[in-house]
Amino acid sequence: MLRISPGASMWKLFRHHRVLLPTTIVLFLYLVQQLLSLASWYVIGRGFFMGNYDLGWMLAWVILLFSTIPVAILVSDAQTELSINVGAIFKQRLLYGTVNLEPEEIRHQGMGGFLSRVMESEAVEFLAMNGGFLAVLSLIELALAVGILAAGAGGWLHASFLLVWVLITLVILFIYYRKSLVWTRAYREMTNELVENMVGHRTRLAQEDRLHWHDQEDIALDRYINLSEDMDRIGIQINAFVSRGWLIVGLLGIAIPYIAGSTTPALLAVSLGGVIYATQALGKLTGSVQSFIGLIIAWRQVGPLFQAAERPREQQSFDTIAQNLQKPAAQVQKFVRSRPDGTQPLLLGREISFRYLPSTKPVLEDCSLEIYNGDRILLEGASGGGKSTLASLLTGLRSPERGSLLLWGYDRQILGIEEWRRRVVMAPQFQENYVFSDTLGFNLLMGRGWPPRPEDLEEAEEICRELGLGEVIDRMPSGFQQMLGESGWQLSHGERSRLFIARTLLQKADLIVLDESFGALDPENLYRALQTVLQRAPALLVIAHP
Repeated sequence: MLRISPGASMWKLFRHHRVLLPTTIVLFLYLVQQLLSLASWYVIGRGFFMGNYDLGWMLAWVILLFSTIPVAILVSDAQTELSINVGAIFKQRLLYGTVNLEPEEIRHQGMGGFLSRVMESEAVEFLAMNGGFLAVLSLIELALAVGILAAGAGGWLHASFLLVWVLITLVILFIYYRKSLVWTRAYREMTNELVENMVGHRTRLAQEDRLHWHDQEDIALDRYINLSEDMDRIGIQINAFVSRGWLIVGLLGIAIPYIAGSTTPALLAVSLGGVIYATQALGKLTGSVQSFIGLIIAWRQVGPLFQAAERPREQQSFDTIAQNLQKPAAQVQKFVRSRPDGTQPLLLGREISFRYLPSTKPVLEDCSLEIYNGDRILLEGASGGGKSTLASLLTGLRSPERGSLLLWGYDRQILGIEEWRRRVVMAPQFQENYVFSDTLGFNLLMGRGWPPRPEDLEEAEEICRELGLGEVIDRMPSGFQQMLGESGWQLSHGERSRLFIARTLLQKADLIVLDESFGALDPENLYRALQTVLQRAPALLVIAHP
């Protein structure tokens, strides 16, 4: 709240984190460093061609050489500060954008896809600082090289050779970019497939012949290795062609005036120095553009996270919520139809429609419902009928395309998304619910205030024992401090289902939604869980198959 939002414009972020000043310092001082280096060569070259090495010119040459040292140190310090500031902006904006993503944007991606995004985000930060920065520095060197060649024996004709060669280099690098796309696509597909197969290794143990476990992996690895060899070969060829090819072209530009006898040894030396200087700049340009190509490709994965950071968050201050809650009910009474006894609905939906994509058929269309405090509702239907979609709309995880949803007479804009989700809580389907790699207490009380109070832990233990999890807690050496998750205490399918139910009840919501939460329970534990939920839920909506 005290700092500038990571979702602000990049220009504001750069100004706030003082990125512009070190960038200007680096570019200016690098230009000064190159000019000092060229000046030192000019001094020593002038003395050589004039045949005069007096003390003054030698002293000037020594001063120029030593002057480059503090300038190089300043460039290094400014570049370090720039890297730290830009890295901070990148990480904050990346995390902010990740939190701002809608569930629908990532729900169909597997762990391999997430891992690929993590690796690409690291690549973006590294390549942006190295590839992009070196590209700018190489352009400075190329501009100086053009000036040197124009002042040499070949004049502007020789300088035009360099400009044409730069264009040829960029065309070759574009071809390299197209091949990089194919290699990256194969790399991501292989990563996703390998990770997903590792996650599902138990299914493969039970369902697939072990002799064929790695057939697809071997094919993917062979393709990846072949593409990698092609990429390495092309990279080596590009570097060799650009540097060696330019040396031939550059020396040809010197040979023409030399054969014609229309130049002097001093101008020939200047041209030769320009050719060598341009060779260094072209090598730097080639490497930086290759890194920049990797940045462009990686940005396809990371870019949506940066764009998501600019979305406005649907939240309100506590003061605004309190003021809205004090508004008279007459403002929304036209949407609310009370029971004959005057009881107001807890949750009211009118003509709700929702579709996942604009071009698809609606999953829900003109759906209306009323849920009152104390209701116990069972929602049954075939798979794919929209039950879970309706639950996600009621809990605020999705927004309806059309229609109105009111909670205690207030819509989500008035109440605020955080307050809405605090009052309507859902236990998602088993495959979308998780036991996190943390303590049992955290997994139970993650929807409440943290760290937990003693009374919170007492209530959590009471609910767990009502659900039949008492024996599990007693077996845990560390009790509520026992680590769970993949590397911790292993829970069975039914134990996890009851933990999810307990987690939902402990959030003290006005409406509890359980999406197929009882499917994995045996009859005895099913009865226990039903009794606990019916006694503790103020209002209940259970989704199940017929």
